[in-house]
Amino acid sequence: MNKAIIIIDVQNDYFPGGALPLWNAEETLDRILNCVQQAGQMGVPVILVQHIVKPEQEDVGFFIAGTFGVEIRKELLEALPEAPIIVKHYTDAFRETGLARLLDDMGIEEILICGMQTQNCVGLSAISQYASKYRVALLADCCTAPMPVVHALALEGFGDIIPVLESGQALKG
Repeated sequence: MNKAIIIIDVQNDYFPGGALPLWNAEETLDRILNCVQQAGQMGVPVILVQHIVKPEQEDVGFFIAGTFGVEIRKELLEALPEAPIIVKHYTDAFRETGLARLLDDMGIEEILICGMQTQNCVGLSAISQYASKYRVALLADCCTAPMPVVHALALEGFGDIIPVLESGQALKG
């Protein structure tokens, strides 16, 4: 299968008790886990992306190396014990990482992107110049943002550029 799912920044800092909790984070994780289960049944590989700020950026207050907040959610790691993890230091998951090389090595032509935050790392990775060689879609039900209106506006804006689909619809074809 030439399709893969990329899950971006599902890390503790974005959940209740974290440094920057997002709207609907727990429900979004549940939907991502359902998507992961469906992908596994279909043989669709999943790649995890983890944001770790550079030491000189630690004043942002989240995703700091060595903290609980920077860790990928344990539920996701338990569901995907063999998934490759790409570490990034920028909003774009492709910038200065091995993501494109990994996708190419896997023979991937289509990527389905989801995670946190819709308007930031998820959407910006989806429209990255480095992603342009792939067929790209955002999984609307598997993303979230600081508040519902930000999520909705981001999906609308990115939808002018790339397909925005529900995960069940994207995994059908």
